[in-house]
This record gives sequence, structure tokens and C-alpha cells, in this order.
Amino acid sequence: MTPAHAELRQFPVLDDCLQLGGITLPRLAERVGGTPFYAYEREHIQSRVALLRSTLPPALHLHYAIKANPMPALVQMMGLLVDGFDVASGGELKTALDAGMPPSRISFAGPGKSNAELRGAIAAGALLHLESEQEMERAARIGELLGLTPRVAVRVNPEFELKYAGMKMAGGAQQFGVDAERVPAMLRKMAALGLDFHGFHLFCGAQNLSARAIGESQRLCVQLALRLAGYAPSPLRVLNIGGGFGVPYFPGERALDLAAVGEGLHELMRKLAAESPQTRLVLELGRYLVAEAGVYVCRVLERKLSHGQVFVITDGGMHHHLAASGNFGQVIRKNYPVAIGNRMQAGPREVATVVGPLCTPLDKLADSMELARVEPGDFVVVFQSGAYGMTASPTAFLSHPLPLEVLV
Repeated sequence: MTPAHAELRQFPVLDDCLQLGGITLPRLAERVGGTPFYAYEREHIQSRVALLRSTLPPALHLHYAIKANPMPALVQMMGLLVDGFDVASGGELKTALDAGMPPSRISFAGPGKSNAELRGAIAAGALLHLESEQEMERAARIGELLGLTPRVAVRVNPEFELKYAGMKMAGGAQQFGVDAERVPAMLRKMAALGLDFHGFHLFCGAQNLSARAIGESQRLCVQLALRLAGYAPSPLRVLNIGGGFGVPYFPGERALDLAAVGEGLHELMRKLAAESPQTRLVLELGRYLVAEAGVYVCRVLERKLSHGQVFVITDGGMHHHLAASGNFGQVIRKNYPVAIGNRMQAGPREVATVVGPLCTPLDKLADSMELARVEPGDFVVVFQSGAYGMTASPTAFLSHPLPLEVLV
């Protein structure tokens, strides 16, 4: 990787070839059956969870947000490492159940849940994170029809936001959650509907590298939840404060100071234990657990020169990895860390633009980036690709085959 991305994780290299899970890239491509493909390292995910366990309070419950990467084999492995799963669709709920996670440790969030999804979650016994008063009423009616008491929590939209978040999901007008000032009335109605209230869910934002901002948001979330608990029909048993832990993608970004976040959470746990000892605090993480464990790999088809600019044309692109193309919420396009996986150290270098096979100028995996000089057959590797990769991309565009996925 280039010096501009020095903050990023360094993978081992053997004979100028990147290694993933102890396997060199050409050998891995052979085993997978060709390119393009995603590869995720088991050991890195296990190490990341172990680091969190050693840094954060022991009583804190760690959940994996399946939306970050729902690959079944990865989710199944994650089920052995974390305390629960958070899902955001009926499909993700099925993945979570198929992985063997007990329904009591699965929570279901997201606006616009269909009646079928509500039925599935209630029948399974998952914890519903209610996003509106209407959703609460629908859940109550479905529970009555099924003869079951839905387990519910209220997702709260607080007045504050998570500063410096790459994607803000709270504060002001939002499609997520119930505005904080409306929650007391909702809780009063909940008692009449006979729902099994468990707690609150507050998710303020994603992709944040500021320990100070995360700590402040977590403190405000706990403070608000304790205040709202006074209106609840039963004691506050669960408080999910979301996650938002970011990873560095672009030049100049520095890794999150996890130790500082841990210190703040230790203090919060002490406060919670004193004021609401029956409450289980849940941290919901996705990207932070898997992003750095994954790479996207495609193969060079051509090296093309146009008006003095070098284009590296590959068999992969934005249809497989929308985020790397800069079209997944970025305001200004920046390059993900990219390298030529079989030319990691030696040989001449040049400035090139890496593009895919799609009929759109948006199909760029790297724009005017210094790379090793490529030849057809070389491997282009996009790092930090373990989260929001294939399933966050327009894979049906132009009807190319889906990329393969492998857990190594």
C-alpha cells in the first residue's frame, strides 16, 4: 500500500504477492475459481472481537449488525464470537436464525417493516425495535392474531446528533425512530396495548473516527434513556446505544482511539449500574468488526492509454463494490486503498485509473492513483472491503455475474 494509506492494516506479502489467510493471492484465486471475488480473514475478525473484549467493560453486550456483511459463513462464525445479532430485514432475520443465534438475542430494527416481517419476528421471539407509533399498533394487532406477546423496544430519535459521523442517523427530522418528545405518550399507549417492553435503541450515526464525539454521544444516549425510562410500562431491561465506530479508508484518516472509547464506556457502565442495575447495555457494531478483514479482488483485462492517461481495465467494478467507486454516500470522491496484489513491492510504478467493464464513467475503483505498472492478468486489490461491499452494490446492473465470496 502507498505511504498515503500508512494508517491502514498491512497484510503479509510473500514473493511480491499479497497473502490472505496464509494463502498467496494467485493461489487463492485458483482455489476460489477465478475473479472477481471478496475474501474475508477469519483471524482478523477474531482478533478484532478479542481486542474489543479486552478493552470494553466485561458486562457490555456486543452485537453484530448483519447489514455490514451478511455472508452466511461469516455470520455463522460471528455467532460464536458476539452476544447477539442486529438485523434490518426479514432476510437478515432468517440468516441470523439459520446461524443458530437464539431469537432472544436477535433485535430487528429499521423503518418500514412489512407485516410479514413483523409476523416473522414476533413468531420467532426476536426483539422488535419499533420505529413509529403506527408500527407499534401493527405489532400489537399481529401479536394478538398470533396469540403471542411481542417483545419490543423503542428506537428513539434524540435531539442531539453524532458529530463528525460519516452518516448521521439522529437529530432533527429523520425516518429513523420516534422523536424523543413523542416517546412518553407512545410508552403510555404501549401499556394499554399489552406489549412486552424491554428498552430503547438509539443509533446516532456511522463511520466515526472521533473517540471524543462517540463518547459524548454515548453519554447523552444513556442520560436520555434513563429519563425516558420514567415513563415506561416496565423496568428498562435493554439499552442499545448503537455503534458508529469507524475505520480509516482515505489518506490522512487515523484509526479510532479504542482505548479512549473504552474508558468512557467503563464510566457509563458504573453510572448505569448505580441508577438502573437491571439494564443490559448493548453496543451494536458492524463495519468496525469486519471492514479491515476483507478485500475485493479483480483481474486486469487491459492496460489502455488515452490522451496520455493510463486506464487499467478490470473484470470487476462498481456493480460489485459501489462504495469503492465513490457512489455510496461520498460527497467528494476519494480513493479507497488499492494495490496490485501480485506486485506489492518490486517493479516500476505509474499513475493510473482503475476502471471496470460497465458502460458508465462512474465505474472507477481508483482515480489517478500511483500503482505498480500492470500487465493483463495482474490482480487489483481493494482493501477495507469487508463491510458494505457486494450487498451494498447494484449487482444486477448490466447483468454481469456475481462476485464470489470466501472466508479464509
